[in-house]
Amino acid sequence: MNFFALFGLPQQFHIDMAVLSATYQSLAQVTHPDKFSAAGGKEKLLAVQKNAQVNDGYQVLKKPLSRAEHLLELRGLELQHETQTMQDSQFLMQQMEWREELHEIEKASEPERALAALELQIAAQTKQHFSRLESLLNQQNAEADKNAAMEVRKLKFLEKMKKEIELKEDALFDY
Repeated sequence: MNFFALFGLPQQFHIDMAVLSATYQSLAQVTHPDKFSAAGGKEKLLAVQKNAQVNDGYQVLKKPLSRAEHLLELRGLELQHETQTMQDSQFLMQQMEWREELHEIEKASEPERALAALELQIAAQTKQHFSRLESLLNQQNAEADKNAAMEVRKLKFLEKMKKEIELKEDALFDY
């Protein structure tokens, strides 16, 4: 399913979020199963399926990382079930350093400050990788798409790292 087509949006990374939201509201109203309560069983089932597609599409398109994955899938690169490993040794080393830093954070003289600094590093890296990802996706060629897939893998790691930082904050400071 092409969610860009479903929402009448151009098949590109940057989309107008206000248009996405307005289109979602409109499609959700039109396909809501309650509107088909008097219809036959087949029509009800179709309404439920269409409404689920609208909801799924909105969830995918509203998040930049899942939107990029969807765009790459539409271009023939399947990322969700892949087993390809990270080939960027510099990024792998950086991952190891961040993980070690996070693991040792409670031993820091000022753990809250150390955690905030790590969080800022992750945020800066995330911003850089999203910028690179958008640039690669705009090129719309096989080599750029392959490199964009690598950026998606890196961003998934950074997203996971951000969640781990939040969990560590909760554990250390009992928020």
